[in-house]
Amino acid sequence: MNSSRKPLHQHLPRNLSSEIGPFIALNQEIFAELLTFVDFAEKFTIGFIEINFPPDAEILVEALKTNPECRDFQFVTMNFSDANLRFLRDEIVKILPTIEIEFNKKLVLIIQGLEKSIGVYGDYPPVLQDLNFVRDAYKRTVPHPILFILPDYALTRLAKFAPDFWAWQSGMFRFKTPQITKDHAINEAQNTERIIDRLEPPEKQERIDLLHRLLMEYKPTGHQATGENLRNCSNILHQLGVAYLSKKEPIKAREYLEEAEKIANEFQDSTFHAEVLNTLGESYSQQRQFDTAIAYYQKSLSISQQLQNPRGEIAALFKLGNVYLDLRQFTQATTFYQQRLEIEQKIGAGYSSASTYHQLGMVAQDLREFEEARRNYQQALAIKIEFGDRYSQASTYHQLGMVGQNLREFEEARRNYQQALAIDIEFGDRYSQASTYHNLGIVAQNLREFEEARRNYQQALAIKIEFGDRYSQARTYHQLGMVAQELREFEEARCYYQQALAIFIEFGERYSSASTYNQLGIVAQELREFEEARRNYQQALAIKIEFGDYYSSANTYHNLGSVAQELREFEEAWRNYQQALAIYIEFSDRYSSASTYHQLGSVAQELREFEEAWRNYQQALAIYIEFGDRYSQASTYHALGTLAEAEENYVEARVHLQTALEIYVEYKDEYWGAIAREALERLPE
Repeated sequence: MNSSRKPLHQHLPRNLSSEIGPFIALNQEIFAELLTFVDFAEKFTIGFIEINFPPDAEILVEALKTNPECRDFQFVTMNFSDANLRFLRDEIVKILPTIEIEFNKKLVLIIQGLEKSIGVYGDYPPVLQDLNFVRDAYKRTVPHPILFILPDYALTRLAKFAPDFWAWQSGMFRFKTPQITKDHAINEAQNTERIIDRLEPPEKQERIDLLHRLLMEYKPTGHQATGENLRNCSNILHQLGVAYLSKKEPIKAREYLEEAEKIANEFQDSTFHAEVLNTLGESYSQQRQFDTAIAYYQKSLSISQQLQNPRGEIAALFKLGNVYLDLRQFTQATTFYQQRLEIEQKIGAGYSSASTYHQLGMVAQDLREFEEARRNYQQALAIKIEFGDRYSQASTYHQLGMVGQNLREFEEARRNYQQALAIDIEFGDRYSQASTYHNLGIVAQNLREFEEARRNYQQALAIKIEFGDRYSQARTYHQLGMVAQELREFEEARCYYQQALAIFIEFGERYSSASTYNQLGIVAQELREFEEARRNYQQALAIKIEFGDYYSSANTYHNLGSVAQELREFEEAWRNYQQALAIYIEFSDRYSSASTYHQLGSVAQELREFEEAWRNYQQALAIYIEFGDRYSQASTYHALGTLAEAEENYVEARVHLQTALEIYVEYKDEYWGAIAREALERLPE
């Protein structure tokens, strides 16, 4: 099932002949003026027709072609709906020779669809720039009357950006929109906030275009909307804001949202005002301007509390919880979610509590309370199943996949991600598929299925690029860097990390940049650029400390220890590893502590403290066996083999190195397999 809806002009079967009468009756005088214009127009003559909706343009064209007074005219429609069109005259000149001109009839060209390339906002559209430059060439190359059918906003931009061409117009004809067309358009635009994110970019743009056409109906250029028109304006302005937010264009969204808020104030429509304030807050959240976002959400909450509007309260509390979750202020986020849950339980809003349980799961997940997270997600899922909301189950299956991933239950994680992906595909939600493909890539990566991981990341990246979601591309570039790094393609890895870092910096996403600095450090270290590695690790550590992310600083302490070890600064290395290990133990992250035990063993071995080294390696190996991480066991068996060799225990060395080699071969790791094989070959018989 595909939830996308067809555009207005495809939505209903058309019977143009039955629609011509009412349309012409509504526009009788202006239609008569247009007929007179067509009758007297000779050679290159320009007429502009203002019609806001394509269905009405179809009716008008059919009315011209079937009108008895037009029997001596041949109307030819040319549709130029390419948003990237630049050279209109060239395209017309290409088509003209293909037209079979009827005997004794005057050819009249009708141009439609040009509003796509004219656009709604921005400076100097290329197509209008070209119209100004080649105006004189039209007289010679297009010696026929031309009728341009355009909506209000496109005509306004044409007059502004192509004034020389506009000055040549010999007629301007503004047609009124029938009420039935307005009703169809309003129906088409309903529930924009609920479904806009599920539309693919072309359909989303059609929805935005429809909203702009509706806006022109209630607020034509040069006129002020009043009365009920003003109220309709405010709704459309809000929907436009929501639509532009779905395209990740928060600045453009605010142009419409701020105007909607002014109108809501004027009408003292407090319920609507609270809703607009929430959406304004969302525009600042998208730009990571969280303090401003919070101010809008708090204002919305205050209005809803004054109105004793519990549904308004739960909307604002949800937004506040989300922004504090983004700020990693988990206690504050939980407080807002719990307040929302209390109101939902009080008013019997069972369905909406699913979203609250889902978000509480995300808080627990960030706090590494994975079983608590799982309980909350399962609670959310049960409610969604109870209410038959199959579509939104996908997001909760996705999060359950993340919990499984965090607990290294990779097959369980994969099952949940596949469940989420199946639902997104069923509902035609291509955008949401990106994050699930991304996480399927992480699962494959953890299972050392690197080509499968790369395919999933590339699939995710393609969708994010298609939808213009530049911000979330950063995380996928980061993961592609990790795959390249695992495959020892270090320059490629560095390139991906730098692309990710550039996006994080562009969006002011300082916290997320820490993990990328950390990975750039690993790449530099692999390339033996140790000071560069240290700089990147220290940059990562500073950011993690700044954001109070004590847990993930353990990984960076570990890596700083590794650099110090490479530089033979063994005391410095030991201190950093001990710092990392203390954090892992504090957070009960037994699995991650294994690699640090391994490195502590390596430092002790370098210092020829062989018993200490053996104890740490054995500790690491026990954890890897406990978690079923066979590949990581290989590196520890390898280390135990070199330790036994150093102690001249060649029999034990051979056993450990042979075990390591077998695992490397099993996982097709040629690089480390060659090193293990070389170590075996140098052992005395």
